[in-house]
This record gives sequence, structure tokens and C-alpha cells, in this order.
Amino acid sequence: MTKAIRIHATGGPEVLQWEQLPTPQPGPNEVLIHHEAVGLNYIDVYFRTGLYKAPLPCTIGMEGAGTVLAVGDDVHDFIPGERVAYAGGPLGAYATERVIAADRLVKLPSDIDFTTAAAMMLQGITAHFLLHRTFKVQRGQTILLHAAAGGVGLIMCQWARALGVNVIAVVSTAQKAALARDNGATHTIIGHATLAAEVKKLTGGAMVPVVYDSVGKDTFNASLDCLTPLGLMVSFGNASGAVPPMDIASLATKGSLFLTRPTFATYAAARADLAASAAALFDIVGTGQVKIQVNQTFPLRDAAAAHAALEARRTTGSTVLLP
Repeated sequence: MTKAIRIHATGGPEVLQWEQLPTPQPGPNEVLIHHEAVGLNYIDVYFRTGLYKAPLPCTIGMEGAGTVLAVGDDVHDFIPGERVAYAGGPLGAYATERVIAADRLVKLPSDIDFTTAAAMMLQGITAHFLLHRTFKVQRGQTILLHAAAGGVGLIMCQWARALGVNVIAVVSTAQKAALARDNGATHTIIGHATLAAEVKKLTGGAMVPVVYDSVGKDTFNASLDCLTPLGLMVSFGNASGAVPPMDIASLATKGSLFLTRPTFATYAAARADLAASAAALFDIVGTGQVKIQVNQTFPLRDAAAAHAALEARRTTGSTVLLP
């Protein structure tokens, strides 16, 4: 039997239920894995609350690391006993065992442990495509990054520093500002009430070519005001709620701005892209230029407490659930 966190209705953390289910068996092109660690991400909250839709009941979670238990027909790249990790779904990670398509898995290097892997796959690959593909940052540029003390934020701060890019990190507390600076941020701003004015001062009036905003509703308009003409607004999350409908003409009046809403699912849809991003992530972590900070762990059965801490902004870095 497999134990899993399931939801039968959307709502607060209390809807997360610890249940026992039959262990699934792999079909063609599928792999059965035993989880050693499961990643916690804000997208899990979106599915739990119903902001993102999923058939109910379901097991949420999109990232994990563990050991191959069995493989289905036509699986040739993995064998039982191998160490693997994945991110990006489909849903089902909050479980002791799960089945997943073989083309969604990557093999773990021997120097990366399961807890680190579960903390880094979704957030690290997200950081990779944001910095290298959504907007290809260039040495000497200055970029603006919200939620810089979170899991994706700390990886982006370090990776940007390795690329010679200056980061203006936006955080909610002085403690988080210090953490962002320790991880490579050049400047920090606490809160967003006077964001554009502070960015203008820090950049000598030049503003920034790109803003990475995972906060959503509360910061969206302030973020737009921080961009140079022809700048790119990257809205990649909704921690404060979904961005409300906007008048597209405001992009013109603010300097012919560009706006994108990237998702992991799109950027990692092709097996080749997933593998390339994972390889780049393993490489930068292997060099020590990016360190994955697992600052909180919870037993998987206590996922509700982990969600409550994440939503209350009581977490920094990455959080991992341990089956």
C-alpha cells in the first residue's frame, strides 16, 4: 500500500488528508518510484485552493526524488535501484510511491542527495529558463526580482551573480533582505510601496530591462513602473492572488512594454529542454556557485502545516516533505 496526501475538496490547509491507497503499477513507458523526498512549491497551494483546477479527489504535488522500484514495458533508460528526480508534474508527488512517465525523469548525479534534489528541480529549472530563455540576461545588466528570499528567488540571486548580473531583490522583511544579499543580491528593497522610486534611485534613473514577479496582484502595477521602455514584465506566480484584468493600452503608455506569463509546463514540455535545463542546474550546483538551501522540512503527513507556513511567509529558501 501507498500513503498519500489527498484532497477531496478545495480550500485551506485543512483539506489535505493523509490516506492509504493501493500502490500503483507502471504501464508502458512508465516508472514506479519510491519517494525519499518531495518538494513543496507555491503551485501546490494553487491546486489546493482551486485557483488551478484538477479533478477531485487527487494527490497534489509536482516534484520529488527517490529510487526506481519497477519499470513498465518499453522503458529502456531506467532500471530498478536507480536514483531519479522529476519536477513539473503531472500531479501526484505527495505520496510514498507513485507512477510517472519515464520521459519526465532525470537521473541524479551521485553528489546530489535526495532532499537537495527534491528542493531544487522545479525551482532550479524555473530559475534556469527565466534567466536563460524567457529573458536572456547579460553580464552587467541590473534586474528586479520579487520574493528574492524564496526558493526560486535564492537560486536566481546566486545564478545571476555567477552570470555577472546585478539583482535588485524585493523582500518583505529585513531578515529576508539580509538573506538575499548573502546569496548574491546587489541591492535589496523591503516592501513595494515606493518600489519604482527606489529602483529609479538605485539605477540612476535608467530603470531595469526585466522584472521577475511571482507575487502577482499586489505588485504587478508597481513592477510595470520599474521597467525601461521596451522592457519585459515576467509574471510567473500569484502568491498574493491572480493579477486582475488590465487595459493592454497601459503597456503602450508605460513605454511599449512586453508582458509574458511563462510556465514550467511549457518550457519543459520537450524532453530535450527538460534534460538540458536539468543538466545546467546540476552543473551550476556541482560547481558550488549555486547552493540549494533547504531551510525547512516537514513529515509528508504534516503537509498541512507546511502549507500554512508557506502561505504565512514564515519560510525561506526551499521546503521539503519527507515521506
